[in-house]
Amino acid sequence: MRPKTILSRLVLLISVLTLSACASVSVKPVTGYTPSVGEKAAKTAQSMIGRPYKYKGDSPAGFDCSGLVRYSYLAAGVEAPHGTEYLLRVTKAVSIRSARKGDLLFFNESGKKASHVGIYTGNNRFVHAPSTGNKVREDSVSDPYWKKSFLEVRRFN
Repeated sequence: MRPKTILSRLVLLISVLTLSACASVSVKPVTGYTPSVGEKAAKTAQSMIGRPYKYKGDSPAGFDCSGLVRYSYLAAGVEAPHGTEYLLRVTKAVSIRSARKGDLLFFNESGKKASHVGIYTGNNRFVHAPSTGNKVREDSVSDPYWKKSFLEVRRFN
């Protein structure tokens, strides 16, 4: 075989192996969710209002959006994954009308699907860790910015 053919086949093999490894990442199912657990997680998230944003943070020292979800649910006794893509995998969509405290609200920001998540606290409000330089806060889903980027409400299975 020619060196160019060998190289192109090697590149193809490495690409296939890399992609299959990414696709095989599994997420542990979330167990123990109940409406009262959701309410406790929502209260925990509210108690974190004012804490700083920190990339990949999942403690009161600093949170990113999915780290706040993970921390709040851990405090309520449920182990949730860190990362919006993983949270999508372990939740199911529910209608906004049936949203209850502790449900997760997903948003599309900067053209990225489900790139942000917050915890629903009732009355069209949610707690989230917005971005670098900001602090955990509570906002309204009715706010024009959030209304425009709102994707869906999801609940742990």
